[in-house]
Amino acid sequence: MVESDGHDSVTNNKIKAQDVVKSLSVFFPCYNEQENVTRTVEQALDVLKELGIDFEIIIVNDGSADNTGQIADELTHRDDRIKVVHHPRNLGYGSALQSGFKAASKEYVFYTDGDGQFDIKELPGILPLIENCDIVSCYRINRQDNIIRKINAKCWTTLVCFLFKMKIRDIDCAFKLYKREIFDNIKLTSTGALIDTEVLARATRKGYKIIQKGVHHLPRVAGAQTGANIKVILRAFKELFKLHKQISSGN
Repeated sequence: MVESDGHDSVTNNKIKAQDVVKSLSVFFPCYNEQENVTRTVEQALDVLKELGIDFEIIIVNDGSADNTGQIADELTHRDDRIKVVHHPRNLGYGSALQSGFKAASKEYVFYTDGDGQFDIKELPGILPLIENCDIVSCYRINRQDNIIRKINAKCWTTLVCFLFKMKIRDIDCAFKLYKREIFDNIKLTSTGALIDTEVLARATRKGYKIIQKGVHHLPRVAGAQTGANIKVILRAFKELFKLHKQISSGN
């Protein structure tokens, strides 16, 4: 893996996003995001239409108990480039991301969470970076979480980077761009919060190049976070040590 910050690339690279990325799959993993999903998808539509590229938007409804699934289905009637993948029950964040990667049909794939805590208008600024790498892994500027979550995230990132010999600033930042072909060459097993670690660790093992770029993090305006749930955390640690064993043995 070769890494760089990405700021210099943005400053020096005058290439337009649409000159680099001709086709793009954008997907949103959603769990109980009925108050956010419409706004998030509409903003994505505006940005992607302005870019003038071949695109699709995929909503992954991870067994939501609210009206997220129904709203997502209604959104597909507004534009035939909007698609929905439904999980019959809540399978976990990793499963939602795996479904998004599998459903993506374009040359590049980008995902961000359906909670609206990232500004999709920053997407065009990271697209040119993919010309010189395989993955753009963003990190949160002025992270809008409480101090406990920030400390936990820092400790987690430090741990997984140590275990897998990576240098990633914000392992779980949900603003990432990939060459879709990567997912034809790596096998993902994580169904929970470990998914970002697994993708980057396996990509690093395969020699894919990663560039990092800062993006702004916004306060959540509706819905509730689930990442701090003790069951989610314990599941992540269980998957972590299993993944480390697999990668250490060459699997």
